[in-house]
Amino acid sequence: MKFRISQIALVVAGCMAPALGHATNGYFSHGYGIKAKGMAGVGIALPQDAMAAATNPAGMAFVGNRMDVGLDVFMPAREAEISGNVAGLNGTYDGDGRNMFFVPDFGYNRMINPNLSVGVVVYGNGGMNTTYEKSPFSAWGVTGTTGVDLTQLFIAPTVAYKITPDHAVGVSLNLAHQRFSAYGLQPFTMMSAAPTKVTNNGEDSSSGWGVRVGWTGRMSDTLTLGATYQTKTKMGKFKEYAGLFADGGDFDIPANYGVGIAFKATPKLTVAADVQQIDYSGVGSVGNSMAALMSGIPLGGANGPGFGWRDMTVVKLGASYQYSEKLTLRGGFSTTRQPIPSSEVTFNILAPGVIENHLTLGATWQLGGGKELSVAYMHGFKKTVSGGLPPGMPPAGFGGGTADLRMSQNSLGVAFGWQF
Repeated sequence: MKFRISQIALVVAGCMAPALGHATNGYFSHGYGIKAKGMAGVGIALPQDAMAAATNPAGMAFVGNRMDVGLDVFMPAREAEISGNVAGLNGTYDGDGRNMFFVPDFGYNRMINPNLSVGVVVYGNGGMNTTYEKSPFSAWGVTGTTGVDLTQLFIAPTVAYKITPDHAVGVSLNLAHQRFSAYGLQPFTMMSAAPTKVTNNGEDSSSGWGVRVGWTGRMSDTLTLGATYQTKTKMGKFKEYAGLFADGGDFDIPANYGVGIAFKATPKLTVAADVQQIDYSGVGSVGNSMAALMSGIPLGGANGPGFGWRDMTVVKLGASYQYSEKLTLRGGFSTTRQPIPSSEVTFNILAPGVIENHLTLGATWQLGGGKELSVAYMHGFKKTVSGGLPPGMPPAGFGGGTADLRMSQNSLGVAFGWQF
């Protein structure tokens, strides 16, 4: 080809840097690549394009020579309602000061020989954003906007190898970059080991790396299985928010893994399912409980308080139907238990990642000459999590009462693919 794929990947990464936004399974995306997103994120045993490596790197051995470029427009709606609070926090707070996010992705795969492929994928791993133009903490003197913004970008060079004509293994080196900012959190400075490193310090960033490995096996003409594992991605610390996140600003990306199955029920219909596990509890800033404050451990301290998120097990079911030679239709549904216990709603006013169920639709049109156009739609059904606010939290009382966290989501994506 007359251009350098590495240069394209860097250009796409540069475009993504200011655009990444929210995610859906906790703060992870419900899927990677527009085709997979149209099937609720299913892809561990069903590689469909050059974005396959983002889900299972072994799948790249089966997608051939191709390039895919996609753009997903993500539109979350998030809200917090506080009642029964004696400190003056009662009210309904709209977290949608920013409510539209553009999430591009890019994948390229080249077959070096019939058994060996090399490629690269660039994608937003996930993120979290709340923008409360009316601050939930205004009763404590906060003026202006309150919120947080987290984005995570992966650039993943990938190698896949067919150990037999029907079985492949693959590995991706995940080169990760993340950015974070927080504002309007002045009340929490009283609870921090580093009060000047909690809020309103602009945008901070950190980089790191991890590995994803996978296997894909065609067990018969109709049945394919897959498995994948991604290590915890070790990241540098957010130094400007060393007083907010546990262990002086540590914010690694959790390990996750899963298994998948794809079954060709008829020559035109394929059904597939994935089970994915996300180990949020393995990252202190995400998994540690805010109850640590009551034990005297400050924000930012060693093994300090976090968002209190549980691990997640996500079950995804999708179907693909070849309606005609030029049109393929897709649909899917995924379900999980959201990660926020009712006892952890206080801090999660800033990060209400409570979605449990997603419904998706998608389609691909063949344009001729190896080119195709794909679309995907996702709806995350509204979910509410309620819990009590602590009556006291040293050194200042929080005022008790109840907080209700709500979220729903929609996204619409399009991708152009080229088989060459």
